[in-house]
Amino acid sequence: MSPLLILGIFLLYTILLFAITWYTSRKADSQSFFLGNKISPWFVVAYGMIGASLSGVTFMSVPGWVKDTQFSYMVVVLGYLFGYFVIALVLLPLYYRLKLTSIYSYLDQRFGFWSYKTGAGFFILSRTLGASLRMFLVINVLQIFVFNAWNIPFWVNVLVFITLIILYTLKGGIRTIIWTDTLQTTFMLLAVVLSVIYISKDLNISLPKLFASVKDSSVSRMFFTDWHHPRFFIKQFFSGMFITIVMTGLDQEMMQKNLSCRNIKEAQKNMFTFSGILVFVNFLFLFLGALLLIYMKTKGVVITSSDDIFPTIAIRYLGPVAGVVFLIGLISAAFPSADGALTSLTTCVSIDFLGLDRRKGITEKARTRIRYIVHLSIALVFFISVLIFSKLNDRAVIDKLFTIAGYTYGPLLGLYSFGLFTKRLVKDKVTPFIAILSPVACYFLSTYSVQLFNGYKFGFELLLLNGLLTFIGLYSFSRKPEKTSSV
Repeated sequence: MSPLLILGIFLLYTILLFAITWYTSRKADSQSFFLGNKISPWFVVAYGMIGASLSGVTFMSVPGWVKDTQFSYMVVVLGYLFGYFVIALVLLPLYYRLKLTSIYSYLDQRFGFWSYKTGAGFFILSRTLGASLRMFLVINVLQIFVFNAWNIPFWVNVLVFITLIILYTLKGGIRTIIWTDTLQTTFMLLAVVLSVIYISKDLNISLPKLFASVKDSSVSRMFFTDWHHPRFFIKQFFSGMFITIVMTGLDQEMMQKNLSCRNIKEAQKNMFTFSGILVFVNFLFLFLGALLLIYMKTKGVVITSSDDIFPTIAIRYLGPVAGVVFLIGLISAAFPSADGALTSLTTCVSIDFLGLDRRKGITEKARTRIRYIVHLSIALVFFISVLIFSKLNDRAVIDKLFTIAGYTYGPLLGLYSFGLFTKRLVKDKVTPFIAILSPVACYFLSTYSVQLFNGYKFGFELLLLNGLLTFIGLYSFSRKPEKTSSV
């Protein structure tokens, strides 16, 4: 495929995206940006959330990840399913009952000012790092296959990508994203299905035989029963469950879409539908990863980096049509992770730190101007972060993402667990110190776990430990609520 063809496809897709943006952002105001005026159809939200949850990380890293971890990631996905049930039955009713725009406002009502700012601050850190990693993954592919051919610097590539995201999210916000995510999910799933078909045709093996080959191969192993192993199936399952609770249920980006539904019943229908489909979709990605490894072995293809397996085979070995399909899928996977993050971070900063929803006497024009400034500032942070991550590309990106989540989402897990399952009052000013010390302690325990715990190595369950340490810290500096005397 020529770089010019790839660029042309990118521009055509972008034009389609902007057409949807123009239609959905007409007469948009602050309520449209933050909550989509609470009129989003639940089935559209459910379908679009598939793309937002998977992103470019799943699209590229999960297929390549099969090379190192076989199908063990599927156990994590089964844990996801139970995590979504907790979100639908516990967290969503709480958010709707309190009529929240930012979910971190709950911490203000439950604990106080410092706990509230700590929770919102950790979300900003977590989402900035995670979204930057996802953007880097996709932008790096465009750099390798397009911009390098024209000697265009990496930073120009990043600037173009982020500018496009700014332009189509600046006005419509969540109301626009609900519909653009639907388009992006469609193209991403279509790309995976077509990629499987193209591999089958190129190997001249029918799909049923390919299924049998994957089943009989060594990479299809799903359950690791050695408790010392980082992929031990029990900790994989519970890690997946809690990763979902924190990275969806305690994440403003994902919950903002659910809160845009008309009511709690529709939001719950969205969550149940979305979670069931997501299990199947993740299995499809793992199956694609196994096919890519079979293709490499059959054709004698050598690719060292797991993140490069899918793009390299799709663009350089399967022919121009397969390359076009891959590229469209990649672009479709890229935008949801970036646009949702930019919108949710703008919401968090505007509501949780600037109090834009509580300011009296401020005009809609002034609110919009402040929101625009916040939006552009966060985009600048993304730009800098992606450039930094471009210097640190030494492991599978999905592994980095979950490692980061274990450190930055852990305090959120501890805060919400303490608030929901106890009635104790915390010493509010101590919360920020507890939230910082818990990840530091986890880093120390993870680094020396082999020496301290008889050869045990931490995996994604580091998130649970982090949340537990935060919970214990909060309990240590808490007291029972004073009993009110009845008259």
